[in-house]
Amino acid sequence: MRTYELTYIIHPDLDDTAFKELIETIAGWITSGGGKVVKSDVWGKRKMAYQVRKQKEGNYVHLNIELEGSQGAEIERQMGLQESVMRYLLIATEEEKQS
Repeated sequence: MRTYELTYIIHPDLDDTAFKELIETIAGWITSGGGKVVKSDVWGKRKMAYQVRKQKEGNYVHLNIELEGSQGAEIERQMGLQESVMRYLLIATEEEKQS
């Protein structure tokens, strides 16, 4: 398992229910593939440095996660297909852990 940080920006016009469901859906993608959400941190609505999809603000979410080898590519593919996710960044934070 490798540790990663996943930060994503959700469209600011999403209502609270849809916002929470989307966060749970993304966490479900991680756990269904054998990964683990170590820490979830909702930063809330913040102003962005530049407009994305004609929006000046977005709801930021940051996750510390552990994933199996090729699961990162699948998470990125699913994030790209999600219309409510305006931007995302998945980065590896350290070498592979011995489990």
